[in-house]
Amino acid sequence: MPKESLCIKVPKIHGEKTLVLTKKFAAADKELKIQRNTDFIYVPLVRQLQETELKALTEEVSDFQLSTCIFQEKEKSVKTLAELLETKLPPYLLASLPRSVDIVGDIAIIEIPPELSAHKRTIGEAALKSHGKVSTVLAKASAVSGTYRVREFEVIAGQSKTETVHKEHGCRYCIDLAKVYFSPRLSYEHKRVASLIQEGETIVDLFAGVGPFSVLIAKNNPAVRVYSVDLNPHAIELLKRNIRLNRVEGRVYPILGEARQVVKERLSGIADRLIMNLPEKAMEFVETACEAIKPKGGTVHIYSFTGASESLESMKLRFADAVKDCGRSVERILFSRNVRETAPYKWQAVLDAKIR
Repeated sequence: MPKESLCIKVPKIHGEKTLVLTKKFAAADKELKIQRNTDFIYVPLVRQLQETELKALTEEVSDFQLSTCIFQEKEKSVKTLAELLETKLPPYLLASLPRSVDIVGDIAIIEIPPELSAHKRTIGEAALKSHGKVSTVLAKASAVSGTYRVREFEVIAGQSKTETVHKEHGCRYCIDLAKVYFSPRLSYEHKRVASLIQEGETIVDLFAGVGPFSVLIAKNNPAVRVYSVDLNPHAIELLKRNIRLNRVEGRVYPILGEARQVVKERLSGIADRLIMNLPEKAMEFVETACEAIKPKGGTVHIYSFTGASESLESMKLRFADAVKDCGRSVERILFSRNVRETAPYKWQAVLDAKIR
């Protein structure tokens, strides 16, 4: 918003000296943008300069003028959640504030620890202010559980909804957080795997959800076929919408059904590449993966958990043993890493493996 203010008009050649001095005097108005034209700059002031300050300015810059000018206000920086709550919560509770907030579309998701439950509405309102494009704040009300890997949420601020459209790597995804599993923390993995696809590949996305792997792969690689399998009918319906939304019809084929049965009946021996993002149970489906991969071999991206009881190295060994039990072998591990921490000393990890 434009605002008239007292200012110093000075030739551009003396602009830097003037800025240094006005900051030293604590006289520069930090909320207004400095104005410039071809010859001069205009430095907004919060007050009249004192005689001693004018003298010091004259010694450094002889050809300045005190004037008034119309200035634009600077965009105010958005305060963090902790900054917004520092005067609203007891100091001993500030240390318990969530370290991170997940943003899915225009929905913020927060995990409220028990000691902060009485303040969840206050925290929700602060989250709305600290994330300008957010219209709803959800608090996690349960762990991820059940056949469809969903959790319960409680609306603690903003609009009462769980549906949104999430943007990621140039794609848009319709999501209902109450009905399907989705994690924005896997964004890098979606992009990484999509970047590995070769022209003409056939991919099986065994636990596809709303399609963050499938749709991005098809969007970036026109000459592929992606078979996207999921047991959750809500996920498949949203996947169909996302296929249309991102114009990848004829490249992504959604299939509702149990992974083992679908592969046995429809997808046996067709895959150059297979994605298994079901970390709780993916190791139980290694036989299904081996059945889906082409007889000549292919690549598997498998997500599982590591932690105090199982390291990344032991995950590799367990996977290799499971593949061997299926009559195949791991030619080599192409890539491995811990993707994200899911609990203290527990991580979601990924292996890329070449199967023969």
